[in-house]
Amino acid sequence: MSSSKSANIMSPTSSEVNALEKKGYVISRKIGQGSYATVHLAEYSEGGRRVKLACKIFDKERAPKDFLDKFFPRELDILTRIENPHIIQVHSILQRGPRVFIFMRYAENGDMLDFIRQNGLVPERQAKIWFRQMVQGLQYLHSLNIAHRDLKCENILLSRHWNVKLADFGFARFCVDNDGKRVLSQTYCGSAAYAAPEVVSGTPYNPKLADVWSLGIILYIMVNATMPFDDSNLKKLLKDQLARKWDFRSRVKDVLTPTLTQLVRNVLEPDITQRITLDRISAHDWVRRDADNQSTTTGNIPANSSNAT
Repeated sequence: MSSSKSANIMSPTSSEVNALEKKGYVISRKIGQGSYATVHLAEYSEGGRRVKLACKIFDKERAPKDFLDKFFPRELDILTRIENPHIIQVHSILQRGPRVFIFMRYAENGDMLDFIRQNGLVPERQAKIWFRQMVQGLQYLHSLNIAHRDLKCENILLSRHWNVKLADFGFARFCVDNDGKRVLSQTYCGSAAYAAPEVVSGTPYNPKLADVWSLGIILYIMVNATMPFDDSNLKKLLKDQLARKWDFRSRVKDVLTPTLTQLVRNVLEPDITQRITLDRISAHDWVRRDADNQSTTTGNIPANSSNAT
């Protein structure tokens, strides 16, 4: 890859900037970068009103053919179909030459991973609010027969009012074919640390149940501020997953409520015939308890968050 091509993806060209400004979009500094895309801060102005956005700039010239033929069209198709309070809202999708500009609402408070790195573990009451919002967002996706397949703390964004927004649909796919029949996934997707054992083992899997496992990993991380499994060796990772070789940190073990620890164990169940389903999670006592007394808008995060590392 030439250095000039590497530089081109770092920011939009002057002609792209001018074309986007005519449509009301102003792109500023880069805040993230992946293999085939960068993410920039942006603003949209219309009638004197300014909206803060994030802009994902996808460069088709950098992506391999299988990604362009399969994953990217799926992502665009899914993004145009979904709208939910707990899924990041897409503002518009524009294309100019080989580049696609995906504008979405900006999450002012970053992602869950950054929050935990800065504040330590999430207090159980707050974890319950955020987890409930994740469940609601994922239930919406699954109701449309869409699996996310890349749920992880980095893809759980926090809005200005500290509400959860599921993001990054690069690996998302439909779970049924054109005839409405269930389709198993065979692609190894997402991060190994969050991947269900059936995904790690390379066998065809139910992507909805794999999403549930990933949700359980996020819940564990929120209340422990650490990972349940070491993913540095995939063979050992799978062995530990199947053997249920994980536990809560000693400093939180006696603090967390029994209904929470039970829920995590039911979610991180390697046997897919025994793993708790999303509907049962939604109806679980820990998730439902105090739901009427807790606003879905979380407001200011308490200043007494633990500083566990």
